[in-house]
Amino acid sequence: MGGSDARALSRSLLDLCRMRKLTIATAESCTGGLVAGALTDIPGSSDVIDRGFVTYSNDAKRAMLGVEASTLTNFGAVSKETATAMAIGALERADVDLAVAITGIAGPGGATPGKPVGLVHFAAAARDGRIIHREHRFGAIGRSAVRARSVVEALRMLMDLARGPQVAAKAQRTAASRLRPRVTRSPRRHAVKRRPPRSPRG
Repeated sequence: MGGSDARALSRSLLDLCRMRKLTIATAESCTGGLVAGALTDIPGSSDVIDRGFVTYSNDAKRAMLGVEASTLTNFGAVSKETATAMAIGALERADVDLAVAITGIAGPGGATPGKPVGLVHFAAAARDGRIIHREHRFGAIGRSAVRARSVVEALRMLMDLARGPQVAAKAQRTAASRLRPRVTRSPRRHAVKRRPPRSPRG
């Protein structure tokens, strides 16, 4: 997965958002603005992309996105809780329809117990209240590779939200219609042979 994947996804995402009149903001830590860069590299992206927050430090996450200090202290910068708070903060501060957040350990250093190099948390939030989180452990594949794969994953998450909840519901209904209804059969009743009454013994 490289730049060509990100470029193709960026084009598709922008086209979809343009059609649905959706706007986007990004909140990035370990990717340092690469998601916003991939999107704004496409001509005409200004009618979809509002802004990008590069919040590399904890202070930046607090000041620019409103991430609570307690969240960072209790869960760490690389966590589901922080990624979710970043996405919600970007959504609120930019007043957009969709926002995605990325926080992780691109390496080669920075690993801590339970949080290895290559661990990245993603969160995407929509104005209608939908929030999705994903965790990826890319491994020690190199700093550039972790960041490149993170960009692609973030774009995919935005695509999922941009498609809308009705798409998943429609796919579920279609799959259900292909299943043949089961015929409920009543249990077979076996005839019970009745024994003639015994004559009383004298």
